[in-house]
Amino acid sequence: MTVERHTLLSAAYEHLRAAVLDGSLAPGSRVTVRPLTEQLGLSPTPIKAALAALEREGFLIAVPHRGYFVPEVSPNDLLELYELREAVDGIAARRAASATDHAQLAVRLARLLAKQRKAIDAGKLQSYGELDLAFHRLIWEGSGSRRLMPVAENLIAQVRLGNRLSAQAPGRLPVAIEEHQAILEAIRQGDPHAAEGHIRCHVREAGEALRRYLQMRDGEPQPRPS
Repeated sequence: MTVERHTLLSAAYEHLRAAVLDGSLAPGSRVTVRPLTEQLGLSPTPIKAALAALEREGFLIAVPHRGYFVPEVSPNDLLELYELREAVDGIAARRAASATDHAQLAVRLARLLAKQRKAIDAGKLQSYGELDLAFHRLIWEGSGSRRLMPVAENLIAQVRLGNRLSAQAPGRLPVAIEEHQAILEAIRQGDPHAAEGHIRCHVREAGEALRRYLQMRDGEPQPRPS
């Protein structure tokens, strides 16, 4: 792939990914090539490649003979996701705190946490969502597990949607920041038991915040994960 083709692919990919995550492309929307060529001023080739990449990552779904669609995720799907996240993040944090370079990892996490605080103070919810995912991804990477990373990466699209919704729950962000601080301190101290406990609590509370937000938004009680 030439540098130019790679640049065009990246431009199409980043535009479409951002549109899915910020809701510009709503769940259930059909995504077709021709309008995007006009909108982005690109040829069909990089757009088709970007759509295929996003489908592989779970940001889009491919329907035979119909094209690509933004996935619709039900409340039950989202709540189930948090159960999976709790397990995956718990393993990752435990391993990260046990790693020989846990202190260096803590330094990098602290930088992200400082940026998260600034994003909240500025009311930049989308920026906070990006930084929140970066915080968790850094812990996934810090686990040193080759098998854990692909599992975690496969959850990214759903994680992003869930984060965007749970962050809208009143009072959730300041609490989430302090939970991140506790996770950071446990990793800094090299305490795998505390790191796992704090991150499991953090993900569980995020799931509860999501449940409460959906209940408030829809005016109906949402089921708790069994």
